[in-house]
Amino acid sequence: MKKFRRTMLFMPGNNSGMLQNAGILGADSIILDLEDAVSLTEKDSARILVKEAIKNVDYNNVEVVVRVNPFTTEYAQKDIDVIARVKPDALMIPKATEEELEAIDEILTKIETNEGFENGSIKLIPIVETAYGVENVYNIIKSSKRVVAVLLGGEDLTSDLGIKRTKEGEEIFYARNRVAIACKAMKIDSIDTPFTDTNDFEGLVKDTVRAKSLGLTGKAAINPRQIDLIHSVFAPTKEEIKHAKRVLTAMIEAEQDGKGVFSLDGKMVDAPVINRAKNTVELAKLLGVM
Repeated sequence: MKKFRRTMLFMPGNNSGMLQNAGILGADSIILDLEDAVSLTEKDSARILVKEAIKNVDYNNVEVVVRVNPFTTEYAQKDIDVIARVKPDALMIPKATEEELEAIDEILTKIETNEGFENGSIKLIPIVETAYGVENVYNIIKSSKRVVAVLLGGEDLTSDLGIKRTKEGEEIFYARNRVAIACKAMKIDSIDTPFTDTNDFEGLVKDTVRAKSLGLTGKAAINPRQIDLIHSVFAPTKEEIKHAKRVLTAMIEAEQDGKGVFSLDGKMVDAPVINRAKNTVELAKLLGVM
């Protein structure tokens, strides 16, 4: 079955209560965070908490991702060595570069061999959150076959650029577009940056619609209250489903008449339109909204 990453919910790795309940909050993926959510004095204890949670908590088939510390820090090697041995679904790598992903890939291969895991079973999700990352996102994806998605980090990116982060998000338009296209070219998921105002639900919907319109396939969340709204945006609307079904019905009729191109409501329908309709219907069925 297709793996959905419409929502990836960040959970602090140093909060045992949140780690216990993360699997029942409705997100497609949970990100157990050892980086930004954890102070320097709690890095070691958080690592142990996350390890024990993965070993002992039933996450109800929700994808379990662990965001480790940047590879350039003293904590990263411990994070990778300890967490990989309890086999999360993926590791999320902050400010990832090609060289770092190649090195982490080798480390994971050794751990998988030692632990008897299937080679390549632990996936990688790099975070693109620097100017370098945006400009090299395609090469970053290509650096390891383990990469299954890319997360765009808008806060760190705008900090790196020395510009203001706004709710409207015009300042990250190029980055969103570039990440979406690179991921689509490599047939992996592209996850948009979180919307950080957890009380502005109208703003969240607008921001998610904007991300979807650029080709991003999911959005990170920092509060469980954001999940349902994000899911609603990434699901086909009733109108989209109705139109897609009409296109496919008209296609069958056109095929019976020997036509490859036909018109519906005065508009030409050709292969790209038909493929979009098929994808809409397939997604609606997978999500159970049709």
